Amino acid sequence: MSLLGNIVWLVFGGFFAGLGYIIGGLGLCLTIVGIPFGLQSIKIGVATFTPFGKEIVEGPHANSPLRVIFNIIWLVLFGWEIAVAHLLGAFLLGITIIGIPFAVQHLKLIPLALLPFGRSLDTGRRVNGAAAPSAG
Repeated sequence: MSLLGNIVWLVFGGFFAGLGYIIGGLGLCLTIVGIPFGLQSIKIGVATFTPFGKEIVEGPHANSPLRVIFNIIWLVLFGWEIAVAHLLGAFLLGITIIGIPFAVQHLKLIPLALLPFGRSLDTGRRVNGAAAPSAG
């Protein structure tokens, strides 16, 4: 079911959302100071292409001092604007019954858009902090 949801997501706007993250990340990578932020933006963009069947997972050192500082800088400069865009997308998609699952995906991306350092969008299957082996 998540494969079908991801395909429909890509066709109806998810491709452009992910592409926006990637283009913004490449622009940030043009400066030395922006490279960590650009890499996070690219990571979010790739994850945005297929959000169905995934959840936000915190890394083992998600609250390290450097990540907290980077998250604060990200939140002030980029995060709140991206979160508002996801909120607007969720509102517009939530107006129709068919768009509600896609609105939920936009709402799921808001925490990652606000504080991306130390977090990722993953299948959520973890065993003792490591990714669980896939069946098959």
